[in-house]
Parts: sequence; structure tokens; C-alpha cells
Amino acid sequence: MTRPVYRFAPSPNGHLHLGHALSALMNFDAARASGGRFLLRIEDIDTTRCTPELEEAIHEDLAWLGLSWETPVRRQSAHFADYRAALETLEKQGLVYPGYLTRREIRDAVVVAEARDGRPWPRDPDGGPLYPGDAAVLSAGEISARKAVAAPHALRLDMKTAIARLAAPLTWQELDHPEASSKAGTIRADPAHWGDVVLARKDTPTSYHLSVVVDDAVQGVSHVVRGRDLYQATAVHRLLQMLLGLPEPRYHHHRLIEDGEGRKLSKSQDDTALSALREEGASPRDIRRRVGLAD
Repeated sequence: MTRPVYRFAPSPNGHLHLGHALSALMNFDAARASGGRFLLRIEDIDTTRCTPELEEAIHEDLAWLGLSWETPVRRQSAHFADYRAALETLEKQGLVYPGYLTRREIRDAVVVAEARDGRPWPRDPDGGPLYPGDAAVLSAGEISARKAVAAPHALRLDMKTAIARLAAPLTWQELDHPEASSKAGTIRADPAHWGDVVLARKDTPTSYHLSVVVDDAVQGVSHVVRGRDLYQATAVHRLLQMLLGLPEPRYHHHRLIEDGEGRKLSKSQDDTALSALREEGASPRDIRRRVGLAD
């Protein structure tokens, strides 16, 4: 039998905190218990915010927790060609189009539409407004002008057309787990809730959605264990896997570590950073207890 493959994939744009520790430990423990493999992946497509110093800090924090991983470590910034190839596959299927609206123009269009129609603009599961389409805001002449000068734009997935290409209902397998925070079994995926998601931008050759499915396929990841904040995004990932002919991992979305007000921890909260806790005298065993894992 093929050994299970688990991965932990942080972005080096801040210090790891307790929420990262929970996810890393769960993946490492599951790999060890199943005789599987544990991979570390550095998701550094944001080359302006991600730094070598923060990447080194990730290695230090994880080693201090007692984790070990296979080398070499895959760094996304070294594999933009892989994402470009996947994007070209989708382009050849007629599923990608350039969207020229700026974030400000999208916000303004939503305000106008809500005032006109008297009802909220549809939003994705993360709360962002669905893309209205260039023609809803810009004239045909303005769209042509922006294309002519290669104005900044996002490459978006034509969600309606993509879903129409599916031969069967889209699902994913959610695994049961002692740390379960979502229902196990076959989950119906509905990527339409996300609208025309961004796959790449003029200045960034990939997006999280595109790079994560490509990386998981390239690395042979069989089990994706991650926070429940990414539960709904799995619908987009399954759609891209089907369109690109990529294998389907099994998923488990675990509980989140929250602050005193019930909000997900962020990298800006230094009081939960692993490096800060270590300096205060915390031990790896203390971290396990704080995130609710048995020794």
C-alpha cells in the first residue's frame, strides 16, 4: 500500500502561533501513527511579504516542537512555472478571463447595486463581494482600452462555465477524527458560492486556490488536514482538481484556536507566537496542552 502523505504548509509572512502549532502537530502525529510521510511546504507566492528570516523562524519553531520533515522543502516561489502550466490548461478550456475592475471599482459597484436594488450584494463564504463582471461597470470602450495597454488585471475562473463542464455532482471526503469540527462523510461541494475566483494576477502568477491544488498533486499529498476556516474553500479546490485532472486527497478540517473574543488567531498577535511563548519558558509539552492535544 502507498504510504499516506501529510503536509503542513505555512506562509513566511509572520511568526507561527498556537493555531499553526495545532495544525502542524496534527499532521505530524497522523503521519507518524499511520506510518506515513510528513512534508513541510513553504507557501511564499507573496514575495513582498514573505521573507527568508520568517521562513527560517518557521523551521526553528517546528524543530523546537519536535517535528521533523522530508527534504528538500518545496517553496512555491521556485515553482511558478508549474502554476503557469496549470493556468494554461484552464485557459485552453476557455475557463479563464481577465477581469480589469480594481478593488475600489468593485466596492463602489456593490454600493451602487445595493442602494439601487435594496438588498445585499451576494458574497462569498469569506464575506467578499462576488465579482460583478467588467461589463456591469465599464463601457465596452473602456474595457478595450484597458486590454490594449495591458492594464493591471486578475485572471478569473469562469465559474458558471466550469461547473457546467462537470459530469457528476462535485463532492469531497471529509474524514472523522477525534479533533473533528465538521461532519464526516461525503460532502457536497458547491463552488458557485465563490463566484469567479481569482487564479492569478498580472503581478502574481498564481493564487492560493490554484497553487495549493497543484502542490498537493505534485507532492502526492493524500490527506489534507487543515483548519475549518478553509472548509468552504475545499469546493473550489475540488473543482480545480477535476478540471485539471488531479487526484483527490481526503480532507479533515480541524477546530481553530481562538482568542478570548472567539476570533481566529492571526500572525499579528504576538502573545500567541510560538517564539514568544518559548522565550517565556514554555516547553513543547506546554504547547501541546495549550492546543488541546494529548502528550
